Amino acid sequence: MTMADVGVPPEVCELAARFLADAEAVDAADAVPEEHLRGLASAGLYGVFAPAAAGGLGLAYPDVCPVIEELASACLASTFVWIQHLRLLGALLDPATPAPLRTALLPGAIRGEVRGGLALAGLLPGPPRLTAQPTEGGWVLDGQAPWVSGWGLVNLLLTVARGPQDTAVTLLVDAREQPGLAAARQRLTAANASVTVRLSFTGLFVPDSRVVGQQPFDPARQQAEGLRPNGSLALGVARRCCALIGPSALDDELRSSRAELDAAGTDAMPAARARACELAVRAAHVLAVRRGSTSALAGDPAERLTREAAFLLVFGSRPAIKDALLDRLS
Repeated sequence: MTMADVGVPPEVCELAARFLADAEAVDAADAVPEEHLRGLASAGLYGVFAPAAAGGLGLAYPDVCPVIEELASACLASTFVWIQHLRLLGALLDPATPAPLRTALLPGAIRGEVRGGLALAGLLPGPPRLTAQPTEGGWVLDGQAPWVSGWGLVNLLLTVARGPQDTAVTLLVDAREQPGLAAARQRLTAANASVTVRLSFTGLFVPDSRVVGQQPFDPARQQAEGLRPNGSLALGVARRCCALIGPSALDDELRSSRAELDAAGTDAMPAARARACELAVRAAHVLAVRRGSTSALAGDPAERLTREAAFLLVFGSRPAIKDALLDRLS
């Protein structure tokens, strides 16, 4: 069964083929190439689940996950940058978001002219790392967001900071250095072309017109968001390994892991995510053994996929996923 058989649009499969041809070069690059971002826009993927009437592809949520898997199997870094945008798209489609923001930004976000990134430090459990305090005409942000990807490639950051009375305040911040906002590059062992930075906020003013909303901070609910789509990144890496290995029992494990992720509710999702990540690591190691000594060479597909699989062990993780992974791995 191909990904086209499970509903991946042909233009996505064609884009993935182009991504795959560039995978080695992107792995060694400082940033995802602009042509990859233009390709995503041309395929309609910045508006992947926006209604067709608004210019989007109109895919249902379950149909977006195979698209992520298809692209991640070809170029993890490009896919990693793109999926950050999906949360901005969701916010702009949400009727609860102020109408002026939706009117001004949604058409460009669907076309890929306004690209979104994420600074979600306010959702992390424990003491607040990024805070928002009200002031005249807006909010002041202080603290850090340690993992923000797509710097220099995106226009707006959907930013969540901890507000007064244990709330989560969501705001839109211009993705550029400015008074009160500084970026420091994080060098990653895999998907480094995602241009991931640590952001430092020191009294950054954000006007009320850029506020998306304010809700009570609920760690249990916030931590569940995005777990299924992120699992498709691991499935994509595992699938590329399986394709290079050839027919094996791993193919059945891949299908079973995908089905488990699709069926998992909130309680079962951490275990399903852990299984997908562990499968990606094991498949990459099988590929390395199959390829032999060439897999020890920098830039070999097995070497790259092994690094990517290890990266996904900790990306988008949560305490329950970590515990499940440690159980599986040990």
